Amino acid sequence: MINKPKPVKHAGKIAEDIAAQYLINQGLKLLDRNAHCRFGEIDLIGLDKEILTFIEVRYRKNEQYLAVVETIDQSKCRKIIISSEYYLSQHNNYRSYQCRYDVIAITGELDKPVIEWIKNAFQA
Repeated sequence: MINKPKPVKHAGKIAEDIAAQYLINQGLKLLDRNAHCRFGEIDLIGLDKEILTFIEVRYRKNEQYLAVVETIDQSKCRKIIISSEYYLSQHNNYRSYQCRYDVIAITGELDKPVIEWIKNAFQA
């Protein structure tokens, strides 16, 4: 029998893991990861105190040509907002919460990442 090598984690998945751990360390209660619907996907969903937070994780090894935050266009914001509305329709227990849309920007090498938590990065 031939032993197949284990798949290497994609950089985006590693960045999401780093972001999730960072947010937990900052006191966010992580509720969900990679919440999919037909409209799109939300990377991380959590409670920052009493605020339901929808978080987009972005990773770039370097920002020589384009900053991480600049990679999130209006179309992506719209998909996240629509996906969050769908999420709320499926999770009635969070419908009364105030919502916020954040971005975790990760740059540099993943073994020594530079992490920036941008709260209220965009609005619904």
